[in-house]
Amino acid sequence: MAAFEAAIAPHVAQAKQTFPSAKNKFQTGLPIGHSFFVTTRLYDGSGTFEQVFIAVRNIEGGVISGRIWSDIRRVRGYKHGDNYSFSEVDILDWLITRPDGSEEGNFVGNFLDTYNDGGT
Repeated sequence: MAAFEAAIAPHVAQAKQTFPSAKNKFQTGLPIGHSFFVTTRLYDGSGTFEQVFIAVRNIEGGVISGRIWSDIRRVRGYKHGDNYSFSEVDILDWLITRPDGSEEGNFVGNFLDTYNDGGT
């Protein structure tokens, strides 16, 4: 897990550094058909965590509110579509999707598409 955390760290840093600009785009109004997502981690009572997408509905006072937009596989007590709110400081990545399939952001996600931890 330490190797994974170290591997994604520069991409998380890039996402956090560019988040204020993405947040501003969202708050001033994305064009029709564009969607704004952030990635964070959900934790359950056993300490298990899972990285998930949150479809952002609102950002106010440092709190992001939206719906879980991932199929939950590991943590208990959450499901796709649940309302979820969390602090902006806990974002790992952000993503703006466009109707033509292109995207902006997704720094960690794009890295993970090519990540090989040396395992099987």
